[in-house]
Amino acid sequence: MRKKLLVMLMAACILTGCGSDKDASNEQATTASEDAKKDNEENDEKDDKKEFEKIDLSTIEEGISEDFMYGVDISTLITQEKSGVVYYNEAGEEEDLLKILADNGVNTVRIRVWNDPYDENKKGYGGGNCDTANAIAIGKRAAENGISCIIDYHYSDFWADPSKQMVPKAWEGMNVDEKSEALYTFTKDSLKQILDAGVDVCMVQIGNETTSGMSGEKDWKKISKLMNSGSKAIRELSEEYEKDILIAVHFTNPEKAGKYVTYALNLKNNNVDYDVFASSYYPFWHGTLDNLEKVLGQIVENYGKKVMVAEISYAYTLEDLDGHQNTIYDGAWGEFGYEISVDSQIKVVEDCVNTLAKLGDYSIGICYWEPAWIPVPGADVEERAKLWEEFGSGWASSFASGYDPKDAGEYYGGSAWDNQAWFDKDGKPLDSLNTYEKIKGE
Repeated sequence: MRKKLLVMLMAACILTGCGSDKDASNEQATTASEDAKKDNEENDEKDDKKEFEKIDLSTIEEGISEDFMYGVDISTLITQEKSGVVYYNEAGEEEDLLKILADNGVNTVRIRVWNDPYDENKKGYGGGNCDTANAIAIGKRAAENGISCIIDYHYSDFWADPSKQMVPKAWEGMNVDEKSEALYTFTKDSLKQILDAGVDVCMVQIGNETTSGMSGEKDWKKISKLMNSGSKAIRELSEEYEKDILIAVHFTNPEKAGKYVTYALNLKNNNVDYDVFASSYYPFWHGTLDNLEKVLGQIVENYGKKVMVAEISYAYTLEDLDGHQNTIYDGAWGEFGYEISVDSQIKVVEDCVNTLAKLGDYSIGICYWEPAWIPVPGADVEERAKLWEEFGSGWASSFASGYDPKDAGEYYGGSAWDNQAWFDKDGKPLDSLNTYEKIKGE
């Protein structure tokens, strides 16, 4: 049983880029380095004409701007609520999660969108069943509470992360030109629906943790073509709606030497249109904050791009709260760097914000990942499993097996993240709910 639980953990932790991405990451790093060298040779003359004047990082005025995004990713919210989860404010009253978050300093929510997270019988894959309708349902409530939204397109039907970037079912068998057109159409149709619903979209990601590829593609020229199709759709809608929507690319594993500069060089040499270079940063996986400052500083210095941390979190307990083993558990990943406590949840985010502050206005935000993904009701794991299956509130349902047989097909289940939430297992707030207000000194 212990062995199976450990395998379940590895299946769950690939959602956010832990060690299981090693082989894919190394392969992509090698490919990216070779592509960067080739592209440099082909584009030397062109790049000389448009060489970016480097920014002297020593001249940047340290600090966080008034527009800094204090964000959270709450993509599982609707399926959590359908499963019977409720949240309480600091007065002990049941209240809409978006209102609770807004009252505690959150000004941005991040919402992932999958193309078609359902099987042939319209049974959801889980992980929030994160389609466009889900994004609208969360985004409208966010807007009602004065919160803007980041739309995180994975361009997959299920989790896209360093270990896998699977092509959507509807795009299977397409060449890159056909896939590029399909991606443009999907982005424009989906984002238009979201905007028409009154969601205040401030930024859109063209891919999620695209360390090992995107939508089944691994070649940088093809990845870049897909990214630019997404960018084109976003720019057109930004102009149509007269709304300044930032475009972000998103990578992970900043601790691996040379990766970020290689990605940025490939993006430049393939003329990818974007504004923000976003990074995941989990302190139990991704090295030191000094290194994070260094690698994001290189993006600012050499390419003049804005940067942010799109995912971060930490555990307040090592207790397994829902019967599906957690990503952080006793004995996992060696030394965590911080003690396991509510205070450390706050400290991890505060330290990261202070690191971003060193890059001044080029740092535009941070997002805590799934602070409300707490256990669904149930006397035991069997009762909770019925809710995970019916409503998609676990990390994966059994219905995902046809699309993702390797991981979801065998190790589907609940949340591996409940011990990193800002609420306890009953939906009552921890002191970490007030993290952003504490950081701002309010």
